[in-house]
Amino acid sequence: MNISVYRPGELTAADRAAWTALQSRAVADGSPQLANPFLAPEFALAVGRCRGSARIAVVREDGEPVGFFPYQRTPLGVGRAIGLGVSDAQGLVHGPGFQWDARELLLACGLSVWEFDHLVEGQKPFETGASGSYASPVVDVEQGFGAYLATLRKQSPKFTRTTLAKERRMSRDLGDVRYVHDERDPDVLRTLVGWKSAQYRRTGRSDRFARPWISLLVEQLFHTRTESFAGLLSVLYAGDRPLAAHFGLRSRSVLACWFPAYDPSFAKYSPGLVLHLRMAEGAAAGGLAYLDLGRGEKAYKDSLKTRELSVSEGWVTRRHPVALGHRIRRAPVRALRNTVLARPELFEPADRLLKRMGRIREGE
Repeated sequence: MNISVYRPGELTAADRAAWTALQSRAVADGSPQLANPFLAPEFALAVGRCRGSARIAVVREDGEPVGFFPYQRTPLGVGRAIGLGVSDAQGLVHGPGFQWDARELLLACGLSVWEFDHLVEGQKPFETGASGSYASPVVDVEQGFGAYLATLRKQSPKFTRTTLAKERRMSRDLGDVRYVHDERDPDVLRTLVGWKSAQYRRTGRSDRFARPWISLLVEQLFHTRTESFAGLLSVLYAGDRPLAAHFGLRSRSVLACWFPAYDPSFAKYSPGLVLHLRMAEGAAAGGLAYLDLGRGEKAYKDSLKTRELSVSEGWVTRRHPVALGHRIRRAPVRALRNTVLARPELFEPADRLLKRMGRIREGE
């Protein structure tokens, strides 16, 4: 392999076009997971503007780019998936049949270890380092919204009936309900961020938007629009008042769900669930194949999904003391978190405690 490493902003227009072309062919080539917008050059470029540690390795054969590997690197050579913590799809974007050696790639990138938590399927050289695989629910809309709604009525009849009834009630009580699939008003994005930050605090979670680089990244992506990629803000309104909103990323075939939130004063109408149904309708109308709801067990995801993808977490390492030290430090934390998430008897008390702490902080 001929491997060159660049800062994201150093990529040539030809390389960016080749990267996009690989993603565009991925569905036809039997690797639809590579079409996820988190694996797009636009996402890597946006992270690069927010994080100086972002890098992209370009793999060439006979002078032509055949693989793109975005990552982040510390001065000691510890590598992480680009945007780790907010990226829901990670890996090397490549053409059909391409093979690579993970350790050779790490050596060329100056990495002793590469950590991932949303490695997409089909990345066999990296999968040898996976410590676990997890479901990422999907909503299929390639056959149209009508077909999806019919499937939903069969598999989740009570959920579907109740959600549609709440939408009708919302319209009666609050006035005309309308949905905007691609809202361009930045003030509404700020409203969504405020709701999401309050939700994080209310539920005792760490507020992602308290980290300046994440806020800057979302703002960058909101203003990023190409033929094959866009930051998409979708909003459910009653009159001129937003009730629920979602910011995610769109490629040619996938809508990656990312930051949903709603106004809690209208919780009885389940505006977030209504919004997700309208997002599915909008995605179908836009010719997308599916919505990726992202890794994580949530009741609403189970109700909405038609199938599941699989993502993995773990490390790929070279024989190096830094790699060993990183694993020793990180492995117990990940193992404890995953044990709690996987066992209801542990997760539910922990979740209640976090929410109680969140309410206490709100009252301070």
